[in-house]
Amino acid sequence: MSTDFQRAREALGARLRELRTEAHLTHRELAARLGWAHSKISKLETGKQTASVADLEAWARETEAPEALTELKNSLRRLETQYRSWRRQLAGGHKAVQEAALADEERATTIRVYETSVVPGIFQTADYARHLFTHSAQLRRSPRDVEDAVRARLRRQEVLYQAGQKYHVIIWEAALHAVIGGPEVMIGQLDRLAGIIGLGTVSFGILPFSASLDLTPKHGFWIHDERSVVVETLSAEMELKDSEDIALYLRLWDYYDQVALYGPAAHRLLARARHALDN
Repeated sequence: MSTDFQRAREALGARLRELRTEAHLTHRELAARLGWAHSKISKLETGKQTASVADLEAWARETEAPEALTELKNSLRRLETQYRSWRRQLAGGHKAVQEAALADEERATTIRVYETSVVPGIFQTADYARHLFTHSAQLRRSPRDVEDAVRARLRRQEVLYQAGQKYHVIIWEAALHAVIGGPEVMIGQLDRLAGIIGLGTVSFGILPFSASLDLTPKHGFWIHDERSVVVETLSAEMELKDSEDIALYLRLWDYYDQVALYGPAAHRLLARARHALDN
């Protein structure tokens, strides 16, 4: 099934093709003018490759359509709000990404979160977050603004205490046993999660290993109200706004909500994970 991002990329490609045909240029003629491989023209027009701003500027210039450049750039900007590569987002470090996430969360009144292998940022201790940011910067070779990023992440947690907002969070039990930063860091993190249970603005459940599942845990996602879903991959973050996509993730979240454990049962899972670290 075509995604919001792919449909937007195909629409941009169709507009590029329209400009080329209006200029009475063949693929090969335009490629020669631009100094590009012929295949790049085809990939851009069919939505198989995402244009850069420089690509759009060159296309508008060589098709003699400078008046179309603003429109093309706006289309690319809308596309990139749906698919945001970590390489671009982290060009200035992790702090800016955390501040952008806070702005998104402050606009929402109900946020549903599902994570499979990591404690959500809004629940992380400083030590846990510090370890993640340090190794993320190493992996992605991005600027190391670790301490600024940690402070920004902790500021995000202030929304947990604001009246009028509600967080419904489910994590897979695996996240409790992935020893991030060493046993001491994880013990502190598990204690933090235990303290979250019962917080008025938070519904916190754990999907146990023992659950009989028809739909297996796949990847984490965040649903902001019922207007968008944010999904992270290793290389990019996607924001899905198509109503069918949102409905799909809401159904999945509701399914996990039915089999997750809450309250005292969740406390017991946390205690089991902590006991494993103590031994």
